[in-house]
Amino acid sequence: MRDVTSVRIALPFVHRLILHLTSAREWQAALDEGKYRAPSLDTDGFIHCSSPTQVEHVADWFYRDVPDLVLLCIDPHRLTSTLRWEPSADSFAGDFPHVYGPIDVEAVLDVVPWARGAEGFELPESIRHMLDG
Repeated sequence: MRDVTSVRIALPFVHRLILHLTSAREWQAALDEGKYRAPSLDTDGFIHCSSPTQVEHVADWFYRDVPDLVLLCIDPHRLTSTLRWEPSADSFAGDFPHVYGPIDVEAVLDVVPWARGAEGFELPESIRHMLDG
């Protein structure tokens, strides 16, 4: 069994990095299978992702009580499934990245354990080197 945070690829930055939140258990299952499939792929037809500017809000709203949360840092250019940027129900949030199929583990550049702090979720310093701009 591979360590759930053992996938790490050194890159200076990725243009338009996308992020996805999941549990360490679900990520371990993806490592064993070679592909990640979020439950939303079956219910909504796609995997919900976020941009770096959206992910803190998403985490605070939907993942505040999820134990063993990990942040998947995904290079959209390595996806083999279709990626679409689509409007959210909340117009203020802008377009969100949706992946229409499984995510190959090779598209995941880093897996970062992520816990909510006293003031909410904050983008981990350890991934800032991958952000453009």
